[in-house]
Amino acid sequence: MGRYVFRLPDVGEGIAEAEIVEWHVALGDRIEEDAPLVDVMTDKATVELTSPVSGVVVERAGEEGSELAVGETLAVLETDADVEAPTDEAAPPPAPPAARPPPPETRPAPQPAAATARPLASPATRRRAKDAGIDLASVEGSGPQGRVLDRDLARAATQPAQPLLARREGVTDVKVIGLRRRIAERMSDAWSRIPHITYVDEVDVTELESLRAHLNATRPEARLSLPPFLITAMVRVLPDFPQINATFDDTAGVVHRHAPVHMGVAVQTDDGLMVPVVRHAEARDLWDLAAEIGRLAAAARDGKAARDELSGSTITLTSLGVTGGVATTPIINAPEVAIVGPNKIESRAVVRDGQIVVRKMMNISSSFDHRVVDGADAAAFIQAVKIRLEHPALLFMP
Repeated sequence: MGRYVFRLPDVGEGIAEAEIVEWHVALGDRIEEDAPLVDVMTDKATVELTSPVSGVVVERAGEEGSELAVGETLAVLETDADVEAPTDEAAPPPAPPAARPPPPETRPAPQPAAATARPLASPATRRRAKDAGIDLASVEGSGPQGRVLDRDLARAATQPAQPLLARREGVTDVKVIGLRRRIAERMSDAWSRIPHITYVDEVDVTELESLRAHLNATRPEARLSLPPFLITAMVRVLPDFPQINATFDDTAGVVHRHAPVHMGVAVQTDDGLMVPVVRHAEARDLWDLAAEIGRLAAAARDGKAARDELSGSTITLTSLGVTGGVATTPIINAPEVAIVGPNKIESRAVVRDGQIVVRKMMNISSSFDHRVVDGADAAAFIQAVKIRLEHPALLFMP
């Protein structure tokens, strides 16, 4: 028998630490070589680590939410034969004692997952729960470590509904870990460091929606949603506003104005908001944009987006779709200096040539880093986008 010490590998360039998101095995479980061992999250993406050897898991470095430095012990496996593991000399120096998890014999016993973190479940189970309108936090999982399985969803779906006026008791504690913690940290940092200016304008999209319907009827195999039109309008006018397609290194005091438009597109996933990047949006037509947005959104929702697909954006488009409300105040995706968010399209009574007519209207909400973008430039940029959306023939002109 031998013991293999599996240390946290370098899972990305320049990454010094990672957070444990989900263990795929419990203590005492046997795992085969190359089988999924644990999911860890860096600042860039979630990475699935597989077991380097076959054996029994006899030690895990922490539970979901624990953070480890590269080179620290992640797991110890008892193997059937001696297996050569990386030597201590090859590993980075250990973290200070205060930052390390307590040893197994003194570590508190983990609490049930439902009480300390988001419920454990596979992405497919999460999707089925969402489609069925079932709150996973309310489902008692029967799998390892309380993992919610499909049979648990089926049982929850058949339970009788609570009476309308029944009293509810109890508190569910959900530990903020993984992507949700990263989002919280990034949003807090962006809001505290960036002086936001928010600008909202109204756009008549009647002609645009007519064109979109016509194009979709002409090419039903490649349906177009609204974002490709918005992105096209933005990339047409951004050369006139180089200070907006930019990132700001406020530590060095340097604004990087980018020639290419790498458009971040906010995507809602079961774990939280992710921003995959449509690279060189300026070189794509409407259908190419639609296809790339669809591909990236699917990869993000399935947890399969690569690290380089989730970084490097120069400006971001965010949208709540048909639930987009009247106006929003989007928070800038630092280090970018601008974010644009369309609101829902609705029929409104408006005055045209002295007559009250019904038009399809949409508000555009946008936020800018006031250290880099003046209010007048922010308004001029959105108005330039508005002109191209209201006269969609301009989208196909230089």
